[in-house]
Amino acid sequence: MAIELKVPTLGESVTEATVSKWFKTAGDPVELDEPIVELETDKVTVEVNAPVSGALESIAVDEGTDVEVGALLGVLVEGKGRAQPLTDKPIPEPASNLPPDQSSVAIPPQELTVDKKNYVGDKVPTPLFLSPAVRKLVEESGLDPNTISGTGKGGRLTKKDILIEMESRAEQPSLKSPAELVVESSLRPSLKERRSDPREERVRMTKLRKVIAARLKEAQNTAAMLTTWNEIDLGSVMDLRSFYKEKFEQKHSAKLGFMSFFVRACCIALREWPSINAEVYEDELIYKNYYNIGVAVGTPQGLVVPILKDADQMRFSDIESKIADFGRRARDGKLSMDEMTGGTFTISNGGVFGSLNSMPILNVPQSAILGMHKIQKRPVVVGNEIVIRPMMYLALSYDHRIVDGREAVSFLVRVKECIEDPQRIMLDV
Repeated sequence: MAIELKVPTLGESVTEATVSKWFKTAGDPVELDEPIVELETDKVTVEVNAPVSGALESIAVDEGTDVEVGALLGVLVEGKGRAQPLTDKPIPEPASNLPPDQSSVAIPPQELTVDKKNYVGDKVPTPLFLSPAVRKLVEESGLDPNTISGTGKGGRLTKKDILIEMESRAEQPSLKSPAELVVESSLRPSLKERRSDPREERVRMTKLRKVIAARLKEAQNTAAMLTTWNEIDLGSVMDLRSFYKEKFEQKHSAKLGFMSFFVRACCIALREWPSINAEVYEDELIYKNYYNIGVAVGTPQGLVVPILKDADQMRFSDIESKIADFGRRARDGKLSMDEMTGGTFTISNGGVFGSLNSMPILNVPQSAILGMHKIQKRPVVVGNEIVIRPMMYLALSYDHRIVDGREAVSFLVRVKECIEDPQRIMLDV
């Protein structure tokens, strides 16, 4: 029995993915729950597994193709054995009752029966496969896909092919006003060809990287972003870690890091300054009486932010274990959609890479993000003496539309108090 392999539901607000890798080729046998194809979304990488044992009969979309939820990926045949891959069969010549001298007369295209579900327009084109994303762009632009040369695998059309064609047509003489042309040019992506160099390498931007770029730019364009700084003395936390480090790891099977202190300190400060934990939604302000702390994790594919749900109710050992687990699975692309959504506040630790100071960018729609940095010994004044202390710069970037300067500075001071005297965290004072 033939079974269609389709793009699964990918999570809230995620409607499209990119086929990043096929693990099987047409005709290969597959086992139940064996990974067949890998999809890349703007948040995570998802493997689509075989719903039955059998063989992969055909592949409908190539690697690098954008597909929508529910789109056909391929066809499986249930049962044992190797399937025969499908091949394109030529349309058989229809029988003709015409005299021999007229048997070569061409049959008008409208008299042929062709499956039009993957085609655009009323006329019958030459056999041409369009991915859902490309087909949508063609429909919106009104272009004839049969007149455009494809640069994809096997000559297939890609989104870039369509955009380039739209660009070239837009550059033709127009009767529109100069103002209209300026607006349109600002909306079109820059697709001008650049000279290639044998020393360069072109790599297609991953969906994750494109979304990171879009969301960071969105934060700059929509939020009234401002950053305030402070510095904290890590001496007390470092002494506490050194004293309890081995006992903590023996009991909880987790290392005692700095992040759990900062997560708990931020939860205390967020309760006192609720605008830091809020968001702007159209003409409303939404205050959240729960604390889902996002912890930024760097991976080879880009930055991801898994969420510690209800972090204020978690023990130190739970926070440390969860963060360690997030780090391992983020590098393998195994985080789920649920683990990546619902954050109310974000902490980013650039110090692990050696950053001394920075201005973190908001993780929209959140109203603030805390940036941790490198611990560095510096001379500071304690009492009336100059002493060497392990110091860290903290940066809080916030949306000035909802957070006032007083609130941002006070929040950072409260975090500083909790870290410099960690007993405050235990006693919540």
